[in-house]
Amino acid sequence: MSTVDKNDRIFKALAASSRRAMLDMLKDHPQTTGQLCTRFPTLDRCTVMQHLKVLEEAELVIVRREGRERWNFLNPLPIKQIHDRWIGPYAAEAVNLLGRLKEDLEG
Repeated sequence: MSTVDKNDRIFKALAASSRRAMLDMLKDHPQTTGQLCTRFPTLDRCTVMQHLKVLEEAELVIVRREGRERWNFLNPLPIKQIHDRWIGPYAAEAVNLLGRLKEDLEG
């Protein structure tokens, strides 16, 4: 899979608020699919599974099966890669601009 395709999948996965909420819930510790279903009472199990499939295809969630349970783990690396490529450089430039503004105002 090309980097463009991979990035498109990540952005698609992050576009839905329900999927972002699922990632937030997985941030502190892994959860079973059943646990995630109970945290989204407005969504049926099938819809939660569809959201998890999108997250898994984007490699934002890693799945491990233990018996009948399916454990979902957050994989933060794709988000870090996006940060390093797009957000980090822009943030660094913004900090530089603020530094220059401070110097101009003080000087």
